[in-house]
Amino acid sequence: MSVPRISVLMPCRDAAEHLPQAISSLSRQTFSEFEVIAVNDGSQDDTGTELERWASRDSRVRVIHEDRNGLAEALRSGGELCRGEFVARADADDVVHPRRFAEQLELLDARLDVAAVGTHIRYFPWEKLGVGARRYQRWLNDLSEPESLARDIFVECPIAHPTLVVRRAEFERAGGYRVNGWPEDYDLILRLHHSGGRLANLPRIRHYWRERDGRASRVDPRYSADAFRRCKIYHLREGVLRDRDAVSIWGAGRVGKNFARELADQGVRVARFFDIDPRKIGQQIYGAPVQSAGEVGRFRDDYLLVIVGAPGARPLIREQLATAGFQEPRDFRCVA
Repeated sequence: MSVPRISVLMPCRDAAEHLPQAISSLSRQTFSEFEVIAVNDGSQDDTGTELERWASRDSRVRVIHEDRNGLAEALRSGGELCRGEFVARADADDVVHPRRFAEQLELLDARLDVAAVGTHIRYFPWEKLGVGARRYQRWLNDLSEPESLARDIFVECPIAHPTLVVRRAEFERAGGYRVNGWPEDYDLILRLHHSGGRLANLPRIRHYWRERDGRASRVDPRYSADAFRRCKIYHLREGVLRDRDAVSIWGAGRVGKNFARELADQGVRVARFFDIDPRKIGQQIYGAPVQSAGEVGRFRDDYLLVIVGAPGARPLIREQLATAGFQEPRDFRCVA
């Protein structure tokens, strides 16, 4: 086929049970000018056979069989084969809405300032979802415009990876997928952000994300909380912390302490913590004093990381900091 507008990158490992449903949903797309790069990552079930059957009846599909190298490596090698103007992601066990590609392309064609776009999501089956997945779905589905994604980009990954469509020129300028021991999707999104690319989400549910045992994001240490923390701090140091060797942290709880340890490991000292809990004020954490959050305005020269997990706390802290004259992200970043 001639060069398609969209290259759909779909890594697959041991996905034979759900692959037919994923194939069916891609085949029903109302926008049809796409190719599929399906990377079989050393599957030990009938995934390879299912993919070859699909390719035999659809000339848009190209199947690549590889050793069992892992998701990040499958994405890296598959990404190098994409020819389209846009690179889109799809998972081998999910279901996409028939108008997903059409609507994402409409947005990208109309808004040339947007480098990449995702969609809102719905996990299924609902009864398998843990608290974290439910919280992520609610949070993500509140993000649509570039300003909101940029504001919260260090809270969580603001584009659900299987929903991503990115301009290939921006994808390549950012360096594509990298294999580096932490989440390759979040790493790519953060590099797109740092390169000046604006990110958005369709404000409609256009992806149905299957929750199942054995997902890489649940069992692979590259997607653990520690790995996400390393990734976030690395990119903070590439951006707002580039010329700083010390920060302050609002939040003296477990999450704040975990970030403080990782910051130290990456060469950034915590000068002080702020908190509202009177039991913590006056203590020392890793040699740094815990001070009342009411004193934060006295330390305007410190870059501030707001690291709190309590529901509803982040908007209240943003409001308090704005009243004190802090600007986001110039003076502070919300991280989680």
